[in-house]
Amino acid sequence: MTARRTQRARDPEARKAALAAAAMEVVAENGVGRTTHRAVAARAGLPLGATTYYYPTLDDLIAAGLRHALDALQTELQTWDERLRTAPDMPEALTQLVQEYLADRRQVRIEYELFVAAARDQALRPLAEAWLNDMPETLVTSVGTAKARDICALLDGFILQALVSDTELDAERLTSAIRKLSS
Repeated sequence: MTARRTQRARDPEARKAALAAAAMEVVAENGVGRTTHRAVAARAGLPLGATTYYYPTLDDLIAAGLRHALDALQTELQTWDERLRTAPDMPEALTQLVQEYLADRRQVRIEYELFVAAARDQALRPLAEAWLNDMPETLVTSVGTAKARDICALLDGFILQALVSDTELDAERLTSAIRKLSS
C-alpha cells in the first residue's frame, strides 16, 4: 500500500492576508510601479496562480496592500488616541508618538508609497481618504477639527522630511510647531 500525501487545507483568508502583507513589503522595496503579481507571490511563498486568483489585477493587489496598511494604522491610531487623552502635554506626547512611528522606516515607506499610489489611482482614493480622516479624528477632542487637520498636515511634512532626508525627526521643532497650531 502506498502512502498518500496529506495535503494541507487551504485557508483562503490567510492566503489573502499573506498576499496583502507581501504586497506591502514588495512595494516598500521596489515601489508601486515595479510591484508585480509574480514578486508578491514569491514573497508570500504562494503560487502565482493564487495571487491572480484572489487579486486579478495589480490595482486589486495594491488596494489590498493599502487596506492592510490602513487596518494597521487604525489599530495604531487607537493607541495614539489613548495616549494623547491621558497625556499631560499633548504636543510633547504627539511628537513622541511620531518618533516611535518613524522608528520603523520600512513600514512608513510602505504606507506613504501606497498613499501616493492612491493619488494616481481613482479606485484607491476612498481608502486613502479614510486614512486622511482617521488621524485628525484622534486630535479633534484636544484641539478641534480645523486645528487637528492643520496639525496632521504638519506631521506629514515632518515625517516626509525625515523619511526623504533619512534623518532623525527634529522633535524640538515639531513640538514647538504643534504648540503654535494647537493654541
